[in-house]
Amino acid sequence: MFQYRQILAYMRSGQSDRQIAKAGLMGRAKASEFRRIATEKGWLSPKRPLPDDHTLAAVLKRPRRPASGSILAPYHEKIKSWHRQGISGTTIHQALVRDHGFSGSYSAVRRYLQQLKNDSPEATVMLDFKPGEVAQVDFGKGPKITDTTTGEVFSTWFFVMTLAFSRHQYAVIVRDQKIQTWLGCHRRAFEFFGGIPKKVVVDNLKSAITRACWRDPRIQRSYAELAEGYGFLVSPCPPNEPRKKGRVEAGVKYIKRSFLPLRRFRSLGDANRQLREWIMESAGNRVHGTTRQKPLSLFAEAEKHLLKPLPAKVPELAVWSAHKLHGNCHLQFEKCFYSAPYRLVRKQLWVKATETTVKIFHDHELVAVHPRKHRPGEKSTIIGHLPPDAVAYLMRDPQWCLRQAGVTGPNCLRLIESLFAHRVLDNLRAAQGVIGLAGKYGQVRLEAACRRALFFDSPKYITVKTILAKGLDQLPDDPVPTPLPATYTGKGRFQRTCSRVVTTSSSKEDSICIPCPN
Repeated sequence: MFQYRQILAYMRSGQSDRQIAKAGLMGRAKASEFRRIATEKGWLSPKRPLPDDHTLAAVLKRPRRPASGSILAPYHEKIKSWHRQGISGTTIHQALVRDHGFSGSYSAVRRYLQQLKNDSPEATVMLDFKPGEVAQVDFGKGPKITDTTTGEVFSTWFFVMTLAFSRHQYAVIVRDQKIQTWLGCHRRAFEFFGGIPKKVVVDNLKSAITRACWRDPRIQRSYAELAEGYGFLVSPCPPNEPRKKGRVEAGVKYIKRSFLPLRRFRSLGDANRQLREWIMESAGNRVHGTTRQKPLSLFAEAEKHLLKPLPAKVPELAVWSAHKLHGNCHLQFEKCFYSAPYRLVRKQLWVKATETTVKIFHDHELVAVHPRKHRPGEKSTIIGHLPPDAVAYLMRDPQWCLRQAGVTGPNCLRLIESLFAHRVLDNLRAAQGVIGLAGKYGQVRLEAACRRALFFDSPKYITVKTILAKGLDQLPDDPVPTPLPATYTGKGRFQRTCSRVVTTSSSKEDSICIPCPN
């Protein structure tokens, strides 16, 4: 409008359209059209004041083409609804072509979406934070590192915590985003700053928030314990609203663009050493684009002393997770196995794992404590957690059976040894059964039953059990049969010679008789 007012002044002074065009203010055709409008409105009269900007804009504004003339007019409501849902322009165009027979190009959809954005622009508010009030936390994709010692290639992540007031930040490169990593990074960040902010703004990652919600988010139990121990409030961002923690988002981008390029890392430790030096030198001593001060200086002068002091006793880093007890009386946590009482099989249990211990709870009651295992497949079993039958089998091993048999008597010991001497069959249960008979019949009778079983060369559990059940252990041992004298010539009642056996055979086939000495 200032340019139009200047051209009006030239026209009032008698300048022609050609002279205005030579001055570079406006083309001849456009100047001619503008002169016609100015003459109609009476703006060229020197006696009248120049029109103000609002009057000029109202007269010179081009009329907008009515929306009804657009090829998208039949779909305006649908497009507006999809646009409010955050659906991209390409997806909207594909849906119109696929489902509604739209024949226009994507450019028409893009122009209409841009018009919608211009008609209802989104405005934001720059938040201000007091010193020591807020820290913002985020993860960002880190570099792939090749360990020069082992040759291992692995992916990494940046953990970044930025103080919202001073923009001083803590960053570390980690290998995963697990809960224990998340908790440990918070502890090291607080120790790096030498204090704790009143509030920590986080995204909705599973290590922090188990249920993302605008009004009623649900915090991860392990993270809640950490926040309670250090005394800070957790403030999760609403779903799909990362701009609520824009300062740490900018911090992650700054690390990726300024620290990461043109660097080589020999190992994870070497990468973190370089990152720490960069934070304390280049990043901490740059002039920040918003605060116009050095983050490290602003932190030391105005924020550090306002952070909450670190607790005298460092809070325990514990990971909570829910598990069901398997039928083998063990639950699996981090690829390791831990036992719990057999009466809780198939029930929901809570595991609290620290760096050294694993505690198992049921209905807020501590039911088991184990040392923490780290190698996959390791097992920690408390015998008392197993069913009585299984405990009896595990406790009564062969050595136990032999000791108990020795207490009962030498015959019992011989019988148990013969059971274990079997070359094929595992007779542990049979030996346990024999030893167990002493509880019902007593050691004296068991010793006698074992002596009788050995006498008849039948060292078996069923033999000993039958002898005791029928009271045969009370009978004297049968005498050893006396062999017949060599001069005995008598014949038994049913004794027959070979010839009689052959001749009385019912078979009609020829037979061969082997001579018999009788």
